[in-house]
Amino acid sequence: MKIAIGADHGGYSLKEIVKKHLTEQGHEVLDLGTHDTQSCHYPVFAEKVAHAVASGECERGILCCGTGIGMSIAANKVRGIRAAAVSDCFSAEFTRRHNDANVLCMGERTLGPGLALLITDIFVRTQFEGGRHQTRLDLISEMEKKF
Repeated sequence: MKIAIGADHGGYSLKEIVKKHLTEQGHEVLDLGTHDTQSCHYPVFAEKVAHAVASGECERGILCCGTGIGMSIAANKVRGIRAAAVSDCFSAEFTRRHNDANVLCMGERTLGPGLALLITDIFVRTQFEGGRHQTRLDLISEMEKKF
């Protein structure tokens, strides 16, 4: 799978851990920055990753910041993106199964590396169930068109 990944300074170390893990599993990882711990603005990287996913260049995206929340807010401004800030395994599974989330957002300051990698694995391997859940996603798409 081709996965776009990005972070701000608060999520840089976690991004590097996740990137290495995904690469070792054989995934193609497109690192869109940041590339160090210098203070920067998370919306810049959220937009880059979201665009890579929305355009079809990448199948999924992963964003890391201090909490994952700022990244998810910013990424969700891009049409077609369903970004979820996740901090537990159940949410990682069901945001894929029921919401077809295409961008995972995690917080370096709220998760340890072990849990973050477990959440990443669940997010990457879990498939969307479709059915009644697709109807709900269609309603969200209609909202995007209106607003």
